[in-house]
Amino acid sequence: MEWFADAKLGIFIHWGIYSVNGIDESWSFFNDYISYEDYMKQLDGFTASEYDPEKWAKLIKQSGAKYAVLTAKHHDGVALWDTKASDLSVVKKTPAGKDLVGPFMKALEKEGLKKGIYFSVLDWSHPDYDRNTRETYRYKNDPERFKKFTDFNFKQLGELSEQYNPDLYWFDGDWEHKPEEWRSAELKEKLLGYNPNLIINSRLGPGFGDYDTPEQGVPVTRPSSEFWELCMTMNNSWGYQGNDDQYKSPSELLRIFVDCLHMGGNLLMDFGPKPDGSIPDEAVNILNAFGRWTSKHESAIFETQAGIPDGHVYAPTTLSKDNTILYIYLDYKVNESLAIKGLKNKIQRVWVVGNGTKLQSREVGKMYWSAVPGMKYIDIPDNVYDKDITVLAVLLDGPVDLYREKGQVIESN
Repeated sequence: MEWFADAKLGIFIHWGIYSVNGIDESWSFFNDYISYEDYMKQLDGFTASEYDPEKWAKLIKQSGAKYAVLTAKHHDGVALWDTKASDLSVVKKTPAGKDLVGPFMKALEKEGLKKGIYFSVLDWSHPDYDRNTRETYRYKNDPERFKKFTDFNFKQLGELSEQYNPDLYWFDGDWEHKPEEWRSAELKEKLLGYNPNLIINSRLGPGFGDYDTPEQGVPVTRPSSEFWELCMTMNNSWGYQGNDDQYKSPSELLRIFVDCLHMGGNLLMDFGPKPDGSIPDEAVNILNAFGRWTSKHESAIFETQAGIPDGHVYAPTTLSKDNTILYIYLDYKVNESLAIKGLKNKIQRVWVVGNGTKLQSREVGKMYWSAVPGMKYIDIPDNVYDKDITVLAVLLDGPVDLYREKGQVIESN
């Protein structure tokens, strides 16, 4: 898990036929917003005519991301590669007529990025899958027939593993059946046989994943798993929807990213390409803005760990791996000076990351009779602030040492 823990930022890409009409991926027919037949008519409009996987990979790398995850198959069952297990693929059924997964995996590898593949374990299109829509089933309680479906899953995942050798599988859709029905233990063993270093997310059932995957909502407290990743859309849609112009600003997304850093997690930030394979301008702008900020603050992002508990400073924080540098992330201008409470360490030096300016610090209110440390103050001039988030590096005289008690009253003077 070392590379995953150090990666911090990944890019999620939801691409499929749902981008043609700009509707919810798979869920639009599952929830009867549109008939299954009308949903599948989108196959005719999926061209990938402007698909440039090398351009995608370069843009992702420039954003500062260290890995990317592509939806090889969503719940609608439409495969983005030339699967031999089914006829339902963009290769056989759309004007695109070619494998879309392989070129992107190759481009990621060329850029030194880790390769992730999203795969839905449920498939509402497959004749041997029990469920069809929210209200309709093909069958119920037929383990023998369901095993035919899981055999199909195993075959498709074998194709993906053999052809593309992903570093990470991002599974989804496990909620409709138990792990025993999905044959999760057997599947995980099979996949690790292809790649012993493979990382698997949490959606094969409890105990089968390597990390947790909270979705959309930013955690307020750190998730319990040692490793975790927040997946979040740039706007309000996973796939491309032309009428969804509710994009978060780069600053808003960067603040979410910093929240993940503070709690020791990753951000997997999503965009949806258009049916021709071009990337919406808004997504390009966000990725470029991330690139500006991450390149400037690289030392305060990668190879850091979760920060100090809330309450010591009014800002998110991280720590260097040796616990001797405290990084403080400011998305606001402080009033006079920044205060740090309960820090027992002496401050050796403070500087502005990506700027180099050294800042003055001082300690106020330390009583000789008390174990409570004084308040540390850092003066920040107006000319050093970043337009999105300013990062301060605070070098300590040793591993961070915090006072976490309730205070003290005088007993002798």
